[in-house]
Amino acid sequence: MPFRNSKTLKIEMEYGNYLGRDEGCFELKRKNGEIEKYPHFSKEIGECILKSGSYVSVDALIDLALWNIDTFIVTKRNRVVAILKNLEDDSHVETRINQYSASLDKEKREYITKQILKSKIQGQNMVLNKHGLKPLDINVNIKSEGYNAKLYFNQIFKLFPEKFRPEKRTGYKAYDGINNVFNFGYYILRCRVHKALLKAKLEPFLGFLHSIQHGKPSLVCDFQELYRYLIDDYLIERCKKMHKSDFVVITDFMMRLKMGKQIHLCEFKTDELAEGLNGLFNKMVEIPRIKHGNKQSIDTLINEEALLFAKYLRNEIIVWNPRLVVIWVFIFLYWLSINFYINLILIFKSLILILVLVLIFIFVLNIL
Repeated sequence: MPFRNSKTLKIEMEYGNYLGRDEGCFELKRKNGEIEKYPHFSKEIGECILKSGSYVSVDALIDLALWNIDTFIVTKRNRVVAILKNLEDDSHVETRINQYSASLDKEKREYITKQILKSKIQGQNMVLNKHGLKPLDINVNIKSEGYNAKLYFNQIFKLFPEKFRPEKRTGYKAYDGINNVFNFGYYILRCRVHKALLKAKLEPFLGFLHSIQHGKPSLVCDFQELYRYLIDDYLIERCKKMHKSDFVVITDFMMRLKMGKQIHLCEFKTDELAEGLNGLFNKMVEIPRIKHGNKQSIDTLINEEALLFAKYLRNEIIVWNPRLVVIWVFIFLYWLSINFYINLILIFKSLILILVLVLIFIFVLNIL
């Protein structure tokens, strides 16, 4: 949907929509017959999302490219599969040159790695503190990061019912349902992060914390670490409500062993989870925006953090401190509300007990 009250418009195509070009504007025809126009001049069009199941004319694609509008082609679950690129657009060159230079600068690389790890553990500790678990050591280095991650998941997995509880955290080709739910949540996060890095003109395959391998978007993996705790926090509450009937066994016919089978959420529950996670990214948080406003959505925060990181690489800002969504504030309020009702019940019980004792005392006096 377009942001009508903002200076920047966003064209987001849904299933059955058609995007064409009219005189001096883009014309969006929705499935229900409604027509919306996006003039080229009156407001800046900052982004266009072409989602699976929608349609677009070649003329509209040409205008999107000529006007250098960030255009992403995504699946129904928001996975970015392609971008539209103007061949004359060189806006990414300066940022990527500085990114390559930073990857070769030992001091800068270590600083970026340290900031990512520190922010990751701060986020994980917020989740652990919320559930009364033991927080991790904040003074961690890249060598002990794997051990820290093991301690973290060993604790949060104990929050799940025994019938679903996995023995350990498994990523690629996990067998059990809970691990695959977490993998799906991280996949949704990865799509959002990938898009944000592309908008910031960064190279997604050149990271600092994760190793550089063929086909591995290491910078996407790096940036995911900043926001995984939000997915964890959401999934902990979600998984507690799941039932055995929500899962199905999928068999890999290339293998006949047990490892050839995987437990996943059924299609309906997967779509429901994807919708819930996308709603999480649209949630407003109390973090000031770069230019104006004291609130923003988590999705906007990810986009802004990528822009700030690009500015740091270009030496436009001296330090880069990732901004995190604080969840303990809400937990504290929740704790207060729970304790209020608990104390209210205790006071009520005490009053009843006092009343009973007074009645007994009066009864005894009357007998005497």
